[in-house]
Amino acid sequence: METFTNQPENGYEEKEQRIKKILDLVKKLGESQEVLNFPGIDQGSYLKMKSEEKILPGYATPIDELIERFEKEGIKVVLGNHPDSGNVFVLPTGSNDIENDSILIQHLQVDMITNENLRKLVLICKNK
Repeated sequence: METFTNQPENGYEEKEQRIKKILDLVKKLGESQEVLNFPGIDQGSYLKMKSEEKILPGYATPIDELIERFEKEGIKVVLGNHPDSGNVFVLPTGSNDIENDSILIQHLQVDMITNENLRKLVLICKNK
């Protein structure tokens, strides 16, 4: 005979907790209004973005131009149009153009991050 427990499905609950942590960290980073230093992009992610630029030229702001802006302006962290998806984007501080001026947060190098909330957020997003 099959027995049922009141335990929620583990995978669903884990995903919900992960999304909640992401939303909380993005909120904390936004509320602090701190201009975050750009820690750099993982080498593998950079190479992938460069190859995608060759396939789809003009589709978005070139990654080298974005890196220059990140270094000059600093970065900010924003949620996409569907916050419950857990997708988090990095933009130059002076931009609100997620379509053209963003990268996914998981492309950032963790080692050079000095803000603890940003570090936690990147690690959570890298471990999807």
